[in-house]
Amino acid sequence: MAVNRETLDTLLEENRIFYPDKEFVARANVNDRAIYDEARADTQGFWAKQAENLDWFQKWDRVLDWDNPPFAKWFVNGKINACYNCVDRHVLTSRRTKPAIIFEGEPGDIRTLTYEELQREVMRFANVLKGLGVSRGDRVAIYMPMIPELAIAMLACARLGAPHSIVFGGFSPESLRDRINDAAAKLLITADGGWRRGKIVPLKHNADDAVAECPSIESVVVVRRTGQEVPMIEGRDYWYHELMERAAAECPCEETDSEDMLFILYTSGTTGKPKGVVHTTGGYLVGTSTTHRIIFDHKEDDIYWCTADIGWITGHSYVIYGPLANGATTLMFEGAPDWPQQDRFWDIIERHKVTVFYTAPTAIRAFMKWGRKWPEQHDLSSLRLLGTVGEPINPEAWIWYYKNIGGGRCPIVDTWWQTETGQIMISPLPGITPLKPGSATVPFPGINIDVVDKQGNSVELGKGGYLVIKEPWPAMLRTIYGDDQRFIDQYWSHFGDRWWYFAGDGVRRDYDNYHWILGRVDDVINVSGHRLSTMEVESALVDHQAVAEAAVIGKSHEIKGQAISAFVTLKEHVWQEIRNGDMDRKELQKALKAHVVKKIGAIARPEDVFFTAELPKTRSGKIMRRLLRDVAEGRALGDTTTLADPAVIAKLKAQYEGKES
Repeated sequence: MAVNRETLDTLLEENRIFYPDKEFVARANVNDRAIYDEARADTQGFWAKQAENLDWFQKWDRVLDWDNPPFAKWFVNGKINACYNCVDRHVLTSRRTKPAIIFEGEPGDIRTLTYEELQREVMRFANVLKGLGVSRGDRVAIYMPMIPELAIAMLACARLGAPHSIVFGGFSPESLRDRINDAAAKLLITADGGWRRGKIVPLKHNADDAVAECPSIESVVVVRRTGQEVPMIEGRDYWYHELMERAAAECPCEETDSEDMLFILYTSGTTGKPKGVVHTTGGYLVGTSTTHRIIFDHKEDDIYWCTADIGWITGHSYVIYGPLANGATTLMFEGAPDWPQQDRFWDIIERHKVTVFYTAPTAIRAFMKWGRKWPEQHDLSSLRLLGTVGEPINPEAWIWYYKNIGGGRCPIVDTWWQTETGQIMISPLPGITPLKPGSATVPFPGINIDVVDKQGNSVELGKGGYLVIKEPWPAMLRTIYGDDQRFIDQYWSHFGDRWWYFAGDGVRRDYDNYHWILGRVDDVINVSGHRLSTMEVESALVDHQAVAEAAVIGKSHEIKGQAISAFVTLKEHVWQEIRNGDMDRKELQKALKAHVVKKIGAIARPEDVFFTAELPKTRSGKIMRRLLRDVAEGRALGDTTTLADPAVIAKLKAQYEGKES
């Protein structure tokens, strides 16, 4: 009987190559490919060398303990503190007066905290937490807007060895409640509210609703951000500023074990019990600081801006822990990119002289939709490096970003990683790697990644398959909080006893051994026996000059099994031409179908193309294809609580049922 080696069909080709600029290469932190050979020859030695860049109270006895897979231990018996490495050690150097955090609020307020000032605030708040009964090992929940007090809170928790659980401020009271209860958090830190597109997000109100069903919460600390009146329950609720005024100024760091839990971060699954991903201290800090220093080519005078909310793993790793461990200046922004108008990001870059900019492909496609006129109004010449994170970037969005934001001079580091990996796993090194638009390129040194079929056989170059990580890495998740068996079943049991981490993503490796992420394997569309990636069809659509963004899904088809439905957002000038009668809607739909056929073949021709002003997205920018499938199949809509704007999907459903396409 033939062995079933089912893989993914890959049809899209991209042959453009962009080589690192000679001047950039000359100044790059890493500009010699020998780093890959070094890491391959002695992986543990490579990570031990990187760990020497941190300050340890006690050095480790053993780099890696993999004796009881999949439960890894890194830097065994090493003693370290994440807050000390991110704050205190810099205060002992010339970085004492260097800006650690530059904050800009949505209303335009700006605050700068030097490393010395950040240390003072963190120590005071650590004493506040101690005064409210928080001690080493206690879990602390944080539900806040993107303000400096969020960073102060998480660093104060790390200082005490109290794991934090940050819940994104866009989540509902029910989501907050479930995460608090799963972690059995002792204390909640929140704010009266936050700003979002000129409106107040009622964080304290949501927190009150959640805490009413959270028996483990003893105290709630409230930061005054918007100044609105909120109810305060005597004996439970405390104003942050009042507690800080009374707090002692000195608070030493706990000497935490390398494997002590640093934080729990819940992934936003749509069903079942919340999944709390556990990250520990030593390995996580080594992984995030190393990747930040090398991938973002960190320089002492950089103004570094990762646009992610700290409520997501990108914010944990590349707004706070990685950059601050390297003594960087990290920028925090509270608001949205289109408030008060669609040039807010470019205005921020110009005013603060941002040098490194790291954002999501969904944001880039929104910038494309809004048009070049917005960035053209601003001086972006301070930028020297660009990055993308969150999902695959289609080649045309990459090119737009490269030309219109980077001015054709800034390398783009397209990064692949997950909440679970903790650190970037696949990425170019900007001083070494020739770039292909849309490809995350190659694994980071010391990371062992393969592309396999369902039986675990490596697929040939040029083919698609399933992404697996074959060896432990420092920032890897240690378990799912309170559920070791779920940890094993979900991530480590797909290939028998080989203990490979199953990422859940499809990937194609081209003939140059570059990796092209195809998206979640759950999003694969099976058309007449061909397993097609949503990313490839979406990339073909966005390649058309009229299209800003696209999402495709598979809907049931009695002959093909599944047919492709495309939801397309047009560029603003194209919408105007349709409204004015200068362009025919149906002719454009036909043209887009033909364009997909031309780019990747007839098998990928969409059955229908539906135009929509907006796509349903989470506040982090991820497209909710699950809800689009509900719309296309005529089903009742699933959970919409994580959407940035629930009205988008309701309007889209009403339009779709009118058979507009």
